[in-house]
Order: sequence, then C-alpha cells, then structure tokens
Amino acid sequence: MKFSEVIGQEEVRDRLVKMVSEDRLPHALLFCGPEGCGKLALALAFASYLLGEREDNDVAMLRKLEHPDLHFTYPTIKLPSMGSDHKPVSDDFAKEWHELLKGGPYFDMNQWMETIGAENQQAIITAGESDALLKKLSLKSSQGGYKVSVIWLPERMNIECANKLLKLIEEPPVQTVFLMVSEEPDKLIETIRSRTQRIDIKKIGNEQVRTTLIEKRGISEEAAERISKLANGNWLKALREIEAGGENEQFLEMFIMLMRLAYQRKIKDLKRWSDIVAGYGREKQKRFLNYFLKMMRENFMYNFQRDELVYMTQKEEDFARNFARFVNEGNILAIYDLANVTIRDIGQNANAKIVFFDFALKMIVLLIQKK
Repeated sequence: MKFSEVIGQEEVRDRLVKMVSEDRLPHALLFCGPEGCGKLALALAFASYLLGEREDNDVAMLRKLEHPDLHFTYPTIKLPSMGSDHKPVSDDFAKEWHELLKGGPYFDMNQWMETIGAENQQAIITAGESDALLKKLSLKSSQGGYKVSVIWLPERMNIECANKLLKLIEEPPVQTVFLMVSEEPDKLIETIRSRTQRIDIKKIGNEQVRTTLIEKRGISEEAAERISKLANGNWLKALREIEAGGENEQFLEMFIMLMRLAYQRKIKDLKRWSDIVAGYGREKQKRFLNYFLKMMRENFMYNFQRDELVYMTQKEEDFARNFARFVNEGNILAIYDLANVTIRDIGQNANAKIVFFDFALKMIVLLIQKK
C-alpha cells in the first residue's frame, strides 16, 4: 500500500518519511486520532514504505500486504472449533483479515466483528498472540531490512499479553518496528504508552473528503458537499452515508416511527415497535441507539436555524422540519440520559424486549416536556 492511497494526512506522512531519512525512527510508534482519520491506512502505508515500497515502484507482496516481514496483530475470538487449551491468535483469522483489507484500510471494529462472525462476543488480543509474535520477530528478516509489526487496537490486549509485549518492546529484536494503531490509547497500560512515540492524527479536512468522494467514488458535487459536511472529517462516516440506503435508512424509519407513536401515545403499537428492535442483534441495537442520540442532537441544533451546526441527510432534515421543536432545553438532557442507560442495559445483556418497551414508554413523557 502506498501513501498516495491514504486520504489526506500529508503532514503526518512527511513527518514519518523524515524520521527514516534522518535515521531517527523510533522502534515503537503509537498512531492515535479520531475515528475515520486513517490511522490504520497510514500505518499500513508506512509499513510498506519501510519494507521497500515507494511511490515510484511496485512490490507485489506489499500490494497484497502479504510480505514475509510484515506481521499483523488484531483482536480475535474463541471459535467453537478451537480446543479448550487453545489461545486464539491473529493467524487463526488471517484469511478473514486479508479479505477485509481488500476492501480498503478504512474499517472499524464492528466491521471486523461481522467479518469473523462474532457480533455477540468480546474480541481481545490474548497472551498466545504475544508468544506467536515473539517467535516471528526472533527470525531474521527475509529481505535483510526491517521487520514490521502492525498492532491494531492494542488496548484490547489482556493484561498477560500486554506484559509480555512490554518486554518485547523494551528489548526489540534487531531492526524491528512496532506500529500500534489505537482508538482508545488511554486504555493501554502506561508502561507501554511511555515506551512508544505517539503520532497524533487529525481528522481529514472536509474539502479533502469532498474531492475524494468526487474523484474516487464518482459522487456528484452536490451529494459530495452534503456527505463531506455530514462526515466532518470521518471517512468511515462518509462511506456509511454512501451506503445509507441500508442500515441508516432503516434506523431513520424506526426513529420516525418511535417519535410518532410516542407522541400519539399508541401503547400497543409501541410494544410492537420494541419487539422489532429487540429482534436486532445486540451490536445493531447499540448502533440504533447511537443513531438515536445523533438524531436527537441534530434536531436540537436544528432549532437554532444555523446550517453550519446541523449534519443531517435530506431525509433526516425533512423530518426535522416539523419534529425538531419537540426536542428542547426541557428534555434533551433527560433524553440523552435515557438513551445512555438503555445502551448500558443492552451491553449488560438485559432482556431487550423489556428494555426497549420501557425506553419507548418513557419517550411518551419526555416528548411533552416544555422548555
């Protein structure tokens, strides 16, 4: 993968290349930044750069990200087919990982979980992973250069793995570089954070998102303008908006249904609504609730009549035109609290039918709150 495939982030790219040219490359880097800014894309492009791929040449192994000196670590799950003593490692899911990478280096944990069929499990990086990585990195470089370890979401390491990796970072094999890509760096143990050089990555500029949508995705200028505003520097969000004919439109339909039924106090219909949402998988239920929070925020801001503060699709805005007045200073905080409690309850495996029916009934009261 080449740097030219990374969306924006020229400043970070130049900084990384300068580290190499000035022979002051740290043995461990920690890529941090908001969702959708391209942390993994930058790490993969830099790994390819270190292993010999440049903008003016092509290395077949690196194009497929299957170079023998490039090693991947990422969260995994325990499959029913695995033995009781087996600690899952990244190699168990190498096929799925490379399949996901074929679609591009911009994806999130939800997409990875769906790829490995683990929607209702917690994915972690086990102690078995650090043992496997030590064996790989102890070997000599096949090409006589760097060995690169890309660790995606190191904050998901269990404590045993983290402690073993710490020793590996403290005494790294010759010409080994660790590139860690973190969504929540504060959850990494302090001793690992202190032994890495942090690379903070900013969100992508809206103009860069807009031009990429037009040039790479064939989006019309009008649609690209709206999507880039909605994405607000998050390329993953821009991709979701392109694909919004699926889940987001379904969520909008369920959001509108909930608001109308709650306003009309149709208890039986709200029960049917809650049964439908309860039928979603747990991760999808949480995505719906996050969408609900987003829509409440946007409808609240819509009341201020400041276009630059509102990030909605045309369909969402069409509904907000008449609905937004029901979201105000008198109820917005209580609505947020209700949604966050519901997210917590779903995360703790509470009965979804009961949780969502209670959620729907409480919305009846909240929608009539005055300023």
